[in-house]
Amino acid sequence: MATDPSVSFWIAAIIATLFVGMSKGGLPMMAMLGVPILSVFIAPGKAAGLLLPMYILADVYAVWLFRHSFSKRNVAILIPAAAIGVVVGFVLVSRVPVEATKLVVALIGLGYLANALRSRLAGDYAARPADVPRGLFWGALAGFTSYISHAGGPPYQAYTLPQRMAKMTFAGTAAIVFAAVNWMKLPFYVLAGQLDWQSLTQISILAPVALFGAWAGYRVTTVLPERAFFVLVNTALGLLSLKLLWEVAEAWL
Repeated sequence: MATDPSVSFWIAAIIATLFVGMSKGGLPMMAMLGVPILSVFIAPGKAAGLLLPMYILADVYAVWLFRHSFSKRNVAILIPAAAIGVVVGFVLVSRVPVEATKLVVALIGLGYLANALRSRLAGDYAARPADVPRGLFWGALAGFTSYISHAGGPPYQAYTLPQRMAKMTFAGTAAIVFAAVNWMKLPFYVLAGQLDWQSLTQISILAPVALFGAWAGYRVTTVLPERAFFVLVNTALGLLSLKLLWEVAEAWL
């Protein structure tokens, strides 16, 4: 029996929203699944626009959950830097091909993983402290790629993972930084027509799913062993990078 398209859309929207919420609860590996799942039924730009309020709603809950577990120095460096990237993204969104942005993000992710593997093989386990020059660069790039294609994770991780923060501090810093980034993106998405009045009805239905996902993601994060958590983060970074490369190849070949 054929499935009604509206039913299929709502099933996909619920699953995508659940993954978005879980990513905000401390499992960033889930975020890469949201837009692709929903893009099967609606245009990717509309999918990104519909999910942005879900990100923001889950962000509010995630900030409260991680209110005692974040790096103040990283937040102070990354949020202003990301603001620059968001503004640049809005200005250049019509001039920069999405595929080019995806390629850059993929190369960043794979480059970081290759360098991390090299350091580990060389026995270099020293943590790299947060610093302003690198933070401004990676933070601006995270804001830019987040605006263009909801792909701010790899630049953020390239900057923060070498610091070897505790898992809850790492997750809490990400929650606060990207909460700020998503609020910055909201007015620009409205101006670009990616959010409209019809979206509000869908958002009101999906909101409880986003909150439940954030709660579930946080609970899983708290029980995961530290080593397993970062193995998952690095694995997700590699898979996301390869997925983006595949999308670029499909578009350009």
